[in-house]
Amino acid sequence: LVRLQFRGLPEEERKAWFFEKVYDSKGKKYDMPVLIGALGASPQVYAIGLQCRVQEIGQRWANAQANPIPPVLVKDGPVHEVVYSGKNLMARGGLEEFPIPVSTPGWDVAPYMTSPYWVTKDPESGIRNVGTYRAQIKAPDRAGVYVAKYFRGIAYHWRKCRNLGKPLEAAVIIGAPPNVGYTSVSQLPTDVDEYNVAGGIAGEPVELVKCKTVDLEVPAHSEIVVEGEISTEEVELEAPFGEATGYVGQRETGLIFNVKCITHRQAPIWQSFISQFPPSES
Repeated sequence: LVRLQFRGLPEEERKAWFFEKVYDSKGKKYDMPVLIGALGASPQVYAIGLQCRVQEIGQRWANAQANPIPPVLVKDGPVHEVVYSGKNLMARGGLEEFPIPVSTPGWDVAPYMTSPYWVTKDPESGIRNVGTYRAQIKAPDRAGVYVAKYFRGIAYHWRKCRNLGKPLEAAVIIGAPPNVGYTSVSQLPTDVDEYNVAGGIAGEPVELVKCKTVDLEVPAHSEIVVEGEISTEEVELEAPFGEATGYVGQRETGLIFNVKCITHRQAPIWQSFISQFPPSES
């Protein structure tokens, strides 16, 4: 249904989709809805997220980069209403708790997080990076991380941690205020903290909370956060996956993310992209 509107409707008529009654291929019912297309199904949807008119989108971005606003740390937030870690990590099935779509049925090798906001930190400078890199679900407590390009912020951090002989701590945000999502998919310089630009977009600081098991900060008003470590000692093959440019990417070597903690709101919403063919949300 979501894919059909990208194929057949004029750009301005495309909408975000909110699925409330979600089942998997085996008939399992999820009590968690799925939201697709909420960040950029159309220029009109994108402008709503930026709180401006379509013709003001470019200026909004220019102002945000010229006038960044640093985030603020708060004591607690909705993302920590439910916490699973340690012996309790698998209480709801780990990653299997979530209705993660198979984006390209018949082609993708597994469900993927298509709209994750990966948070990592430079182990030397402490500068954070927030970036969107697809994540193949491999086990209830393990996912892939496909960095794709060597110049991505997370790739810099991973190489530095590998040289230091330690894993890279990471947190995956699923669903957050749209200013965070927009900066996550942008190509900002590696020495720029995306949270600062997100603050510039909103005109107020992003409220952050400390993660429970890693030394990172995530938006207090996130829907879901998965905390863990990316191994710097081993990699795995992953894919096939339907790529945004319209072809099915074949197996490649990717990083491995091991889950340590899952937190979310009492009633979270799973957020996803449709990005498997042009024209696409990506």
